Amino acid sequence: MDEMLTNLATYGYVVLFVYSLGGGFAALMAAGVLSFAGKMDITTSIAVAAVANFVGDALLFYLARYHKGEMMEYFRKHKRKLAFSHLLIKRHGSWIIIMKKFIYGLKTLVTLAVGLTKYDFWKFSGYNAIGAIIWAVVVGGGSYLFGGAIIEGYKMVSDKPYLAPLMLIAVGGSVWFYLSQATKKK
Repeated sequence: MDEMLTNLATYGYVVLFVYSLGGGFAALMAAGVLSFAGKMDITTSIAVAAVANFVGDALLFYLARYHKGEMMEYFRKHKRKLAFSHLLIKRHGSWIIIMKKFIYGLKTLVTLAVGLTKYDFWKFSGYNAIGAIIWAVVVGGGSYLFGGAIIEGYKMVSDKPYLAPLMLIAVGGSVWFYLSQATKKK
């Protein structure tokens, strides 16, 4: 365990950057807990995650905007999810660009959906930057503040390994149920 923490502390910022390009929730939580344990710096972790998350969404927006043909091939199988993303954008406006950071499964779809429209890149970038900063502060800061409880939870699960799959099934099932209900034809 100590060797793993040393490796994460050594290469943690690089791993956090790369992982945060596409989401980074788990990596940012791990960085927050490692910061609580004194292995990383929370301010640097939050900054790295926010910048990487911003860059990742900007790249997705660019791909959708300037490579529509290739993107539409991907969306042939995900038309309902794309329609749901457009519905969210119409219903909630530009705020969905900020809020999508917190909803698993929508981060990529909403960004691609916005990129496929004529939405202004600079307006998207502004909301994207605000969302990335808020997301990094909330997730990174929260995992730092609750680092002790997370470490105790990890110890409890390591003592009773049968709890981990049950917790994963409960969380994964809840997310799947929500997304299937949200995208269901009405």
